[in-house]
Amino acid sequence: MSVKCPTIIAGPCAVESMEQMRTIVPFLLSMKIQYIRAGAFKPRTSPDDFQGLGMEGLSILEAVRREYSVKIVSEIVDIRHLERMCQCVDILQVGARNMDNYELLKELGRSRVHVLLKRHMSATIAEFEKAAQYILQEGNPNLILCERGIRTFENATRNTLDLSCCALMKRRLDLPIIVDISHSLGRKDIAAPMAKAALAAGADGLMIEVHQQPSIALSDAAQQMDFIEFEDFLQNIRAAGAMGEL
Repeated sequence: MSVKCPTIIAGPCAVESMEQMRTIVPFLLSMKIQYIRAGAFKPRTSPDDFQGLGMEGLSILEAVRREYSVKIVSEIVDIRHLERMCQCVDILQVGARNMDNYELLKELGRSRVHVLLKRHMSATIAEFEKAAQYILQEGNPNLILCERGIRTFENATRNTLDLSCCALMKRRLDLPIIVDISHSLGRKDIAAPMAKAALAAGADGLMIEVHQQPSIALSDAAQQMDFIEFEDFLQNIRAAGAMGEL
């Protein structure tokens, strides 16, 4: 993953069908997006919520990766899935809920896969750094950090986006860091100004959720952008000089 200029990782919160991915991925490619995020496994607070397609979702991602020659970013929730995921995923995401899953982190550290480590919603900067060290000290340098907002008393956004994390983690660890705009805010109307602020704070890239029809999305409908919204978002931050050509 190159971080010489800001990188955009975009795609749906969850893989829902092959038809869905064949609609979204060509659009993202037309926007010069090469890194596609999509969850096959979706850890949810409620057991009644959509949990992802699991292995079926991985098969869809494998087909998408082969058909469109894109890079896939998807969450790993169980180390037993590692071998299969390495066949169809380029960057394994450790979600916020698994930042403290140290056995998972150590196993990923013993591999040489690319890992995107998300900050836990209640983790301090120091705790986030220590989680990263679990991977690094096992010998895997292929680590990307992700700030995705922390839990505070504020409820105007889904989480509170802590942009100091970008600047501080840059001082502590010589690693790329991206900001998950969608999960931190949980809303779309302030995505562009917060994305500009993230890049100004030192973020190497952004993660954005995009869905062909957010109103019927099986997860996180409120924060996913439709195609027009995403195109406007890119134009907004490019017009401000926040990003180079993608």
